[in-house]
Amino acid sequence: MPGPSLWARGIAISERTAKLGPRHLRDPAAFIAMGGGAGLAPFAPGTAGSLLAVVLWWLLLADLAWFVQLGIAATAFGVGALAAQGVVRRYRLGDEPGIVVDEIVGCWLALATAPKSLVWAGAAFALFRAGDILKPWPVSWTDRNVKGGLGIMLDDAIVGIAVAIVILLAQMLA
Repeated sequence: MPGPSLWARGIAISERTAKLGPRHLRDPAAFIAMGGGAGLAPFAPGTAGSLLAVVLWWLLLADLAWFVQLGIAATAFGVGALAAQGVVRRYRLGDEPGIVVDEIVGCWLALATAPKSLVWAGAAFALFRAGDILKPWPVSWTDRNVKGGLGIMLDDAIVGIAVAIVILLAQMLA
């Protein structure tokens, strides 16, 4: 049984957070938040979500103009924030590792300025994962201070945008 709840900005967060599992995939919000199941990876679910993002980008988004990709990512950000917020409230969770929609959207943002090439996609993926793991400022500040579905999504979006800028600058210098 979870411990007593703490209230953080109107969101109940259990002291001992539950873990998302396969049974949660029946919940549409959890299905979205868990990246269709990528968040169930037994280790490194964030990396699994990011890899799924690269595959989806390659198959569905890479041939689209960058501004169309950004529009799709922005829409996915909104849907992801709502889904993550629903999961956080419904299951009384914090930023559960099984929630990977943030990695998917963040990686899509990172890839938005990359040409469809294994080298550029690999560079965007690697830089995104490094930024997501290391959380440099302002990502670290956002991660600590913005809670709920918006907070879950926002830190990865910031990393993704920063990586997209780096990829764009690197192409200009190449």
